Amino acid sequence: MLNSGDLDFSFSGLKTAVLTLVRQQQPDDQGRADIAAEFQSAIVDVLAGKSLRALKQTMLKQLVVAGGVGANRLLRERLSASARRNGFTVFYPELEFCTDNGAMIAFAGALRLQTASRLPPPASRGFSVRPRWDLASLDTPQTA
Repeated sequence: MLNSGDLDFSFSGLKTAVLTLVRQQQPDDQGRADIAAEFQSAIVDVLAGKSLRALKQTMLKQLVVAGGVGANRLLRERLSASARRNGFTVFYPELEFCTDNGAMIAFAGALRLQTASRLPPPASRGFSVRPRWDLASLDTPQTA
């Protein structure tokens, strides 16, 4: 992903590879810790690299980190070091505000279920799922 030349990233393949490895090898505690450390390192490499590329492409000098990933110490260290070396500012929320949006989505879903009888059928809402949606297409309106 680091050499793709774009700003897209997805870790689903990496997560699947790690799950497969753990199921096949059934590592001991040290092995699991090593796998987890390498998993974290790979993701931080990609997030930091893509963030730096985005700053260079946009010529912006400020980066905002948000969501659950903002709590990751290694990511904070890497981005802060890059900011010092490359002359940009990075902003992080306080750790208590670095929440995973999965809980928010689940709560929103629960609220939707409560009001489901008052909503029109899904087909009439004009919503369609687009797996692997190319982020570059967001610049122009797309039809489902």
